[in-house]
Amino acid sequence: MPSEFVSAVVLLALVTDPFGNVPLVNAMLAGLPPARRRFVILRECAIAFALLMAFMLGGHKFLEVMRLSETSLSIAGGVILFMIAIRMVFPGGEHVLGAAPEGEPFIVPLAIPFIAGPSALATVMLMATREPGKLAMWALAISVTMALVAFVLVLGERLQRLLGDRVMQAIERLMGLILTAMAVEMLLGGIRAFVEGLK
Repeated sequence: MPSEFVSAVVLLALVTDPFGNVPLVNAMLAGLPPARRRFVILRECAIAFALLMAFMLGGHKFLEVMRLSETSLSIAGGVILFMIAIRMVFPGGEHVLGAAPEGEPFIVPLAIPFIAGPSALATVMLMATREPGKLAMWALAISVTMALVAFVLVLGERLQRLLGDRVMQAIERLMGLILTAMAVEMLLGGIRAFVEGLK
């Protein structure tokens, strides 16, 4: 298994943050029957998956239309990832992307932005524009990641009962630490490319 594939799955798992979304999803879907809860989670994951695939496949054209460079996307993606990672490590009173409205979600806020948020969209665009010859591998990485996200969220109530809030918070903070290092690497890569372009 290529190390790039594993790295892509790890990075996507970090930016989609399934463990951090478990308390949010549990609270949002608390009043729904188990069967309906599973349906809503799988539907929202499918919508997020379709959006991520669309951004991966159309990301290069989008950058061309907006006259954005890969360097600027790398720097912007690094900054966004870093900000989200800091919120994961030092959480406030709400989710890293804000509070969720009450009621059954449809697209917003679960599919977008809690699963397919700005950091995830920027990440898949960056992967596709950097190495467009590996789109099949990136698509597989997105598929594996979204299967993992769906699995964690469907079992969210059991996980929260089994592990407890403290363990779930510890897992999210550990994911935040790893994401911080990846964000800095992405940011430095963008800065390095910018400096080299000035020569």
